[in-house]
This record gives sequence, structure tokens and C-alpha cells, in this order.
Amino acid sequence: MSIADFEIKGQFTPGLALPDSAGQIAWWFIFRGRQLLVDRRENQWLPVRTQKPHLLGMELRHSHYLGHLDGIPVHCAEAVEGADPLAQDFVFMDLRTLHERLPNDLFVLSWRAVQIVDWDRNHQYCGRCGSAMLISSRDRVKECAACGNKNFPRISPAVMVLVQRSGELLLARGPNFPAGFFSLVAGFVEPGETLETCVHREIKEEIGITVTNIRYFGSQPWPFPDSLMISFIADYAGGEIQVDGQEIIEAAWYRPDDLPQIPGVVSLAGKMILWFIRGGSQVSA
Repeated sequence: MSIADFEIKGQFTPGLALPDSAGQIAWWFIFRGRQLLVDRRENQWLPVRTQKPHLLGMELRHSHYLGHLDGIPVHCAEAVEGADPLAQDFVFMDLRTLHERLPNDLFVLSWRAVQIVDWDRNHQYCGRCGSAMLISSRDRVKECAACGNKNFPRISPAVMVLVQRSGELLLARGPNFPAGFFSLVAGFVEPGETLETCVHREIKEEIGITVTNIRYFGSQPWPFPDSLMISFIADYAGGEIQVDGQEIIEAAWYRPDDLPQIPGVVSLAGKMILWFIRGGSQVSA
């Protein structure tokens, strides 16, 4: 099963400095927290496309040029808290609700954009000496003019595992999940770990079982807040389910025709579960 929905299908050229095309109409990904400003005119849902974003009537900060998508410049910025656009056809919407409303390439770019805005906001001052951080013109990095400390956009790798056993898959529920909602086991990679070691550790710590035959499935950026989800299929090897009671409060084996509430296909977990429901196929080791 393809997970190409998480990739940009058009021609996207990343960039740091806006080329000579400055002043032309561009895509603007404008955020207020985790909400993206969208244009609902003409029965469409699109990010703002304008030559002059200041005409929206909002004060913007943390503005960045991201590159060109099919020849059109792409920018991201943050609206100051409490700001609202002048036009009623422009509204702020939560990113998670826009998966099937935005065109795929713009949706994928929105996840890149929000992470860049977050990174800039969270690194205004140096964590080492407290001086102001400046944006480099050479790389996507903020650098302290006083001590030289550098902060690149943070990416937190995490593994996700679909464990299968004789036609069943393992689903688990965390303490913050809605009642009746289950997903796959996932966890952050610790310093010094390989991805495979992390898979074994997370499954053993949180569920109490062991797995074997780990093979790569796919990956997805997950900007809530800054994860890169790296997913695997694994086979049950042994042990009984014993949840840790902290990260996982409930877990069980489920057959494809008797599933609880599960994630949608906006997430990698949803894609993997759908792959399993459809009978699976060979996943490259």
C-alpha cells in the first residue's frame, strides 16, 4: 500500500532566500497556534494566496520563505494572538480537520510550515547564554551572535508498530485517548538507540510482549508538535499482554472485522491499520 499521500507530488523546490520573483502572488500559510488561515471562497478550501498579506488586516510575525511549489513562492507566518482577518471568507481552522479539504500538496506543506513557525517562536533567545538568536542566511538554523550556539528545526523521531498474530493485530489505548478509541503502539527513540531497538523496548515496556521479524513500513511527519513517525510491521513472538498502566491503560488483539474506533487515514497509524484490514501485502525487510 502506498503512503504517497504524505509526500508532495508537484515540483517543490525548498529555499531560504526569496529569489527575484519577490512581489508576485504567493501561497501564505498563516497560523494562529495550531490553526491555519484558509480561504473558503469559490467552494474551495485553500491557504491564503496573495501578493500583499498585510491587506488581510492582521499583524504577522515569524515570517519565512519556504521555497517554490510549481513555480509559486511559499511563505509561512504567525498571526499575533487574537488577530482575525478582515474578510469573512477567511477563517482559522485546526490542521487536523483539513486533511480532506486542502489539496494534498498544500496539506503536506502546511505541516512543514507550522513546524518552521513553531521553531522560530521557540528559539527567540539562546538557551546557553540568553542572547538573541538570529536566522542564518546559509541554512535553516538560528544562531546566537554572542556565543555561536545553533538551533536547527527540531525533529523528534518516534517509532510506530503494527504487531500481528494469526490474523489479529494489537491495538492499545493511552490514558489521553477518547473512550473506546484505540491505535498502534508508538514511542520516542531514546539517545543511542537504533529504531529496531526502540521497537523492541516500547513493545516490551508498554505491552509486556516480545516481537520478531521487524520490517519497515513507511514514515510520516507529524507536527504535533515535531515528530517524524517511522513505522514497522512486526510479528508476535511471545508473552502475555501486561500494560504498564501509564503510557498504555488497555490493549488487546483484534480481528479486521471486529475493530474498535481507530485513527483515520490522515495518520500513518490509520494507513497501517487499513493495510492490515485489506489483507496486507509483502513489506520489504
